[in-house]
Amino acid sequence: MQPRLAITMGDPAGIGPETIVGAWADASIHATCRPLVVGHPQLVERAVGLLGLAIRVEEIGSVAQAHPSPEVIPCLRVLSDDALHVPAATVDARGGQAAYEGLVAAARLALAGEVDALTTGPLHKAALWKAGHHYPGHTELLAELCQVDDFAMMLYLGQGDELRSPAGLAVVHVTLHMALAKAVAALNTEEILRKTKLVAQVMQGIKGESPRVGVCALNPHGGEEGLFGNEESTIIRPAVDRARDEGLLVEGPLPADTLFGRARDGAYDAVVAMYHDQGHIAIKLLAMHRAVNVTLGLPIVRTSVAHGTAFDLAWQGRAETAGMVAALQLAGRLAQARQATV
Repeated sequence: MQPRLAITMGDPAGIGPETIVGAWADASIHATCRPLVVGHPQLVERAVGLLGLAIRVEEIGSVAQAHPSPEVIPCLRVLSDDALHVPAATVDARGGQAAYEGLVAAARLALAGEVDALTTGPLHKAALWKAGHHYPGHTELLAELCQVDDFAMMLYLGQGDELRSPAGLAVVHVTLHMALAKAVAALNTEEILRKTKLVAQVMQGIKGESPRVGVCALNPHGGEEGLFGNEESTIIRPAVDRARDEGLLVEGPLPADTLFGRARDGAYDAVVAMYHDQGHIAIKLLAMHRAVNVTLGLPIVRTSVAHGTAFDLAWQGRAETAGMVAALQLAGRLAQARQATV
C-alpha cells in the first residue's frame, strides 16, 4: 500500500496553495504516495480556479475518507475562516496562525500514525512571529512538536543533469537560523559529529550503501594551517576523526569552494556545511527549483520545498511547481523506506 502523505498549505498569503495544485496532476506523485491536503478547502479551490485546472476539491472529515487521484484533491479542514481573509503577498498574523495550525495538525496526524509522512508548504517567519509563535522556522517547531533535541535541516537534490552522483546530493547544516557571528560561536565537535551521522544515516537509505560524506571547513582555504583561523584543527577535524572511527566514509575539513564542485562531480553523496548560507547557496545554484528540504532526526518523515513564500509571485498563477513535485516524491520514497524497516 502506498504511504499516506499529508500536505500543509503554509502561509495562505504565499505560493503554497498554488504549488500544491500545480503539482497535483503529476502522475509520479500518485505512483509514489496517497496525498491529501491539510488546510482549508476554499483556499485550495481558489488555487484551482486561478490555474484553470479540471480538478475537484473534496472536503473530508478524516484521513480515512481521502481518496486522491489526479482529478480529486481531498482536503482535511483544520483552519478557521480567518485564513480566507489573508491578503495575498502580505505579512499578516492570520497567515502565520494558519501556517502554524496546519503544521501542528499534520504533525499530530503523522505522530499518531494516521499518515506516513508530511510535506510542508512555505511559511513566512515574520507572519509566524506576528501570530505569537516565536520559532526560527519549520525545523525548530517540528523538533519541539516531536520532542527531539538531535535534529538537522538537510537540502537534497535527486539525480539530474546538474549532478553526476547516482544517489543525488545531500547537504546538512550544523548551525541554521541564526546570525553568522552566533553560528560561528555555536560550532562544536559534538554537533558536527551528530549532523554527520544523521546525514550518513538518511543517505544510506537513499543510496543503499555507505555514503561518502565531505565535511566543509569554516574558514577560507581551510584556515591555511591556522593563518585564517584554527576551527578546522580544534573543532572540525576531531569530529571527522571520530566519525571515521565509527566506520563512516568521511573526509574533511575541506574548503567549501572546492568541496561542492567535487560533490557535484560525484565524489561525495553528502556534504556537512557549517552554517546556513554555506550549504544553501551552493545547492540552490545547482538546482534551486528541484531542491528538497528534509528534517532529519524526527520520528516522522517531513519534506518541504526549499524556497519561501515568494510574495512577489503569490496568487498570480506563476509559481514554480518542480520543488513541490520533488518534495512529494521524496517524502513518498522516505516513507516507503521507513515502512520497509519496521
